[in-house]
Amino acid sequence: MSRRLLKYVIAGGTMASGFEYLRRHDFDVSSIGVVRFGRAFAAAVYIFADYKITLKGVDRKSEVYRQLMSKIHLRSAIRLREMCCANGGVFIKVGQHVGALEYLLPAEYVQTMKVLHNDAPQSPLKDMHRVIEEDLGKEVQELFTSFSEKPIGAASLAQVYKATLHDGTVVAVKVQHLNVKKHSFVDLKTMELLIHAAAWLFPEFQFLWLAEETKKNLPLELDFVHEGHNCEKVAKLYKHFKFLKVPKVYWKLTTGRILTMEFCEGGKVDDKEYMKKHNINVDKISKNLGKLYSEMIFVKGYVHCDPHPGNIFINKTDENDVEIVLLDHGLYQTLTDDFRLNYSLMWQSLINADIEGIKKHSQALGAGELYGLFACMLTARSWTAVTTGIDKVQHSDAEADEIKQSAATYLPEISDLLNRVPRQMLLVLKTNDLLRGIEWTLQTHADASSFINMSRCCVRAVTDHELRQCHSWLPRTRVHLKGMVMQRKIDIYEIYMWFWTSFIGRWVRKVFSGSIAVRALPS
Repeated sequence: MSRRLLKYVIAGGTMASGFEYLRRHDFDVSSIGVVRFGRAFAAAVYIFADYKITLKGVDRKSEVYRQLMSKIHLRSAIRLREMCCANGGVFIKVGQHVGALEYLLPAEYVQTMKVLHNDAPQSPLKDMHRVIEEDLGKEVQELFTSFSEKPIGAASLAQVYKATLHDGTVVAVKVQHLNVKKHSFVDLKTMELLIHAAAWLFPEFQFLWLAEETKKNLPLELDFVHEGHNCEKVAKLYKHFKFLKVPKVYWKLTTGRILTMEFCEGGKVDDKEYMKKHNINVDKISKNLGKLYSEMIFVKGYVHCDPHPGNIFINKTDENDVEIVLLDHGLYQTLTDDFRLNYSLMWQSLINADIEGIKKHSQALGAGELYGLFACMLTARSWTAVTTGIDKVQHSDAEADEIKQSAATYLPEISDLLNRVPRQMLLVLKTNDLLRGIEWTLQTHADASSFINMSRCCVRAVTDHELRQCHSWLPRTRVHLKGMVMQRKIDIYEIYMWFWTSFIGRWVRKVFSGSIAVRALPS
């Protein structure tokens, strides 16, 4: 046997032995960075080629172009979802983010990716036990008297299990997927490269903001100690809301990859059957959720940015009170005072149908001449509704369909706008869309009451800002009085709306409409 052949035989044998060793030790070949990158790259090339080849020579303004685009969107979204599920971790997280942008991205992508909120791939129990034993230094049986075999929740970065401590306390244990942190660096670089390639191939579609936001937020979401501190901060900041329940953190059983919390009962916020079974008023739930998030965004500037149904539970307590249980505190957005002021003024303009105010405050928030599109994105309403008054025009299914179709039509302009606005705005937009999705599922579309809650918080935010600019008692008194007058106006409007939608109000409208109809009849 020649020396060269002997070298090849030895090398081949060594490689075969190495692969056999990895196989016997449950090594997942797909976890190698090159494999994960190759899978993502192949999916991206297929999607780019599909768009370029299928649409070549087709008139962008034709109906054929629109139909073809819809079919490509769906094919591409399915391929993208399959790739995200195969790679897991960061890719699932990005897929979930896409699935939350219901009024900002084509419906084909949103609907296809939305399933990842409730159907994320699961890790085997032995991997979860391994993480616990590595981080806490003891076997699961030593730490807990019981530990569920199946997760009660599976997400992109972790799984949650129900367990019992030795003192009988029932807890929820959130355990990070075994290799997600190890893979995160390669996955982030892969996603960044592919998004830059997409921007080069399709200059009209700029999604660099998605890579930037994921790169900034992911390390925080992977640190469960950070999440635990968020949990305690939120419980303290919003303790005046008696309907809000934030789980207690058990720090002795918490590490960077494990978060042990109080176990909270309840059903998902979008589970209408659960609400019906427990006689829970969905309108009240929607109203309280609006109160909480208006306070977060406009007043406190500390916003829970992942309110998808799996993270919000509703529980009817033994005292017959109804709690909103807020879970998953890994992702929060801290809003600056300037941003909150401009955002509050923008919403006041939107509620008052003040077009000049909308233009002015859109400019302050970076939208520039795309103020009309920006207003529609913020409200998820048509421009007709915005200019008439979003609290005056009834939200219809036809209008919702029009908005979703517009998301596909104006995709280049939307991607341009998302690259312009402050990065704080991106998670706020995602939060708005997730909350609208909950309202839509519960069939409690934003009505006058939600705009009343929002108006109150906007007035408080603007008043607080103006008070900080005052340096003597006289201007402070004026600002206080102005704020009080604005709040009383809102009170009067709320009473008016209550009367007008009550039984008596409906009867009055019916009588008056009947009288007008009689007078309109020819003699």
